Amino acid sequence: MTLFAAEPRRRSRSRTVGWAFVIGAVVLGLLASLLPSPYLIEVPGPVYNTIGTQEQGSGKDAKAVKLIQIEGHETYPTAGALDMLTVGIQGDATNRPAWTSVIRALFTKSQAVIPASAIYPEGVSTDQVNQQDEADMQSSQQSAVAAALIQQGYRLPTDLEVGTVQKGSAAEGVIEKGDVIRSFDGTALTTNADATSLRELVAKHGTSTPAKVVVERDGAQETVEVTPRSEQGTALIGVGVTERYDFPFTVSIKLQDVGGPSAGMMFALGIIDEITPGKLNGGKHVAGTGTITADGEVGAIGGIRQKMYGAKDAGATVFLAPADNCDEVVGHVPAGLDVYKVSTLDQAVTDLQTIGSGKSTAKLARCTS
Repeated sequence: MTLFAAEPRRRSRSRTVGWAFVIGAVVLGLLASLLPSPYLIEVPGPVYNTIGTQEQGSGKDAKAVKLIQIEGHETYPTAGALDMLTVGIQGDATNRPAWTSVIRALFTKSQAVIPASAIYPEGVSTDQVNQQDEADMQSSQQSAVAAALIQQGYRLPTDLEVGTVQKGSAAEGVIEKGDVIRSFDGTALTTNADATSLRELVAKHGTSTPAKVVVERDGAQETVEVTPRSEQGTALIGVGVTERYDFPFTVSIKLQDVGGPSAGMMFALGIIDEITPGKLNGGKHVAGTGTITADGEVGAIGGIRQKMYGAKDAGATVFLAPADNCDEVVGHVPAGLDVYKVSTLDQAVTDLQTIGSGKSTAKLARCTS
């Protein structure tokens, strides 16, 4: 009798230990779900029509403000939309999403989970990131205006203003922040592609002899000598320059509370639509994204999956994507959205003209696997 009674008692203890593990695991899981994760979540953000308006102000002071405002040049009626997209970020440098939100995002097509360090590196605050985003937006808007006007045949005089002088570089103590570089080795730098030309001129000069650089400082020009130094096999003088354009008429972009450089291409298309007869998009609802350089090169951006879903939700049927983002586009296009890949502003304009005219789009480039 005693021998038979011992076995059930062993089973009873096993059940007790097993339930303890289950309850413990559940409690730990609940606690973990409330703990912040080391991740951020990207979600579709607000959408803005570059040829439309944005509600600005609050309460009685709220009003619809036209995003692209042009003075000194004739403008023409537009129709449809040329939407620029944004990405919302859940979390910031100090506040992170809970694990439950992260797990949910992993199974949501319109969301993405990214390491917090991708946006907020160690030691960088939310305010610092926001300030950089604002600076990037301002720079991209100037590039968009320049790209649009150059695409339309304007030749823009350009100042190359020194924004940074690298510590320990050849230029330190010779060239100063705020200087305007007028020429290098006798070659004037006054056209819309001279940031690239300056690098090419420095590389061509080499590192064996001093180069003569004419700078404008405090309204006066002076000639200085700088001997480029080799950095990873490339001759450099160690300055960062910003292109400052002299536009033939005034183009103001009035977008508020949005940062980053990824709206450049869509603003350039919006400007072109405003200053040329006809409707560039044929009145269709088009969305897109991509950085832009003054010479019209379209660059990759982040969060393109979220932007495609944001475009779809806003009613767009056509989406222009940077060619360099195609690997993230393939397999993730929302139903009902036609996506075309572009690498230059010229190509984007041609694509829109084809799409807007109702002609066959079979020959337009698309992202493929």
